[in-house]
Amino acid sequence: MILNYIWVGFFLIAFATGLMKLLFWGDTAVLPAMVDSLFSMAETGATISLGYIGLMTLWLGIMKIGEAGGMVNFMAKLVAPFFTRIFPDVPKGHPAHGSMMMNFAANMLGLDNSATPLGLKAMGHLQELNANKDTASNAQIMFLVLNTSGLTIIPISVITLRAANGAVNPTDIFVPILIATFVASLAGLIAVSVVQRIKLFQPVILAYLGGATAFIGGMTAYFGSLEPTEIQAQSTQVAAIVILTLIITFIVAGVRSKIDVYDNFIEGAKEGFGVAIKIIPFLVGMLVAIGVFRASGAMNEMVGAVAWIVGLLGVNTDFVDALPTAMMKPLSGSGARGMAVEAMQNYGVDSFVGRLACVFQGSTETTFYTLAVYFGAVGVKRTRYTVTCGLLADAVGIIAAIFVAYLFFH
Repeated sequence: MILNYIWVGFFLIAFATGLMKLLFWGDTAVLPAMVDSLFSMAETGATISLGYIGLMTLWLGIMKIGEAGGMVNFMAKLVAPFFTRIFPDVPKGHPAHGSMMMNFAANMLGLDNSATPLGLKAMGHLQELNANKDTASNAQIMFLVLNTSGLTIIPISVITLRAANGAVNPTDIFVPILIATFVASLAGLIAVSVVQRIKLFQPVILAYLGGATAFIGGMTAYFGSLEPTEIQAQSTQVAAIVILTLIITFIVAGVRSKIDVYDNFIEGAKEGFGVAIKIIPFLVGMLVAIGVFRASGAMNEMVGAVAWIVGLLGVNTDFVDALPTAMMKPLSGSGARGMAVEAMQNYGVDSFVGRLACVFQGSTETTFYTLAVYFGAVGVKRTRYTVTCGLLADAVGIIAAIFVAYLFFH
């Protein structure tokens, strides 16, 4: 229901903003720009969905091999003590555990395109356990909030973006993104746990969180000791090694289990094709609303209002020029990427604003996009408090990004 209000709100605010610009400021270009955005974003949504066909057939085919060969179940056992406590409604040993873990791993490696098919597979498993099919279950809400909080260990896409724009040290945002996403993920976990009355102060949960904190600290220390060129090279190599090792391990496990590996791949691939087609209406619907909202100038007005409030408080306003990226990221990943590039070009790729925009780009996920696609794929219409907790995690991630950027770059 809340996605309905948000969707309608985007259109109404955009139309009101565009009309005011036309009537009071004589901006004759704004309404045609909004119409152009409608058509272009509809085409973009369909293109993205069709682009997912190859990825989904590949990864859901690999996942089918992993399930039949027992590897997904093995991976589920590794995280079972932690997952059974934060996902109490998911039975121990359920394949959803393995699918969720693989999705989180892909997100942590900055592999956005690979993470989506794995996340949709996890949502399908969680939907099997959902008694009320049109309403988000507690497990689905926890999964999506953790997913949208976007814990990223190796932000390959952002490093590549900075390198393409001529940054002297493209990897200098590595540690700030790592810290900001970790804080955002903790905030998301705590927010959902409070609502669902999950007790986080359990020895097992604290042990896993402590281990994760130590791992993040170790990664920060290790990569902080490397030269910039080494960071970029090793980040790319680690991601490639993980992907190839995962695929080969699944195939070998399938052979050892004496299953028909190729037939299982084809069976999973067919499922991936169907999912890719199914999400087109949901993706197009959300993207056209976001596109109209952005084309109307409403986003710029919101940033201007924040700048005015911050100025009244007497706080340093250097971060405000990077806010468009932060405010766009929950709405559209490609839109946020465009704004990050714009910030780098206007203020300098190695300026405070340019770096902060890139930290924003890597610090949170595209919340509304993710909810539209993931819930749409399984037919969930009532999202309950998913948006609230997801945006709370996003807000914490944005605030953490600002503080960390001031610490590292100002």
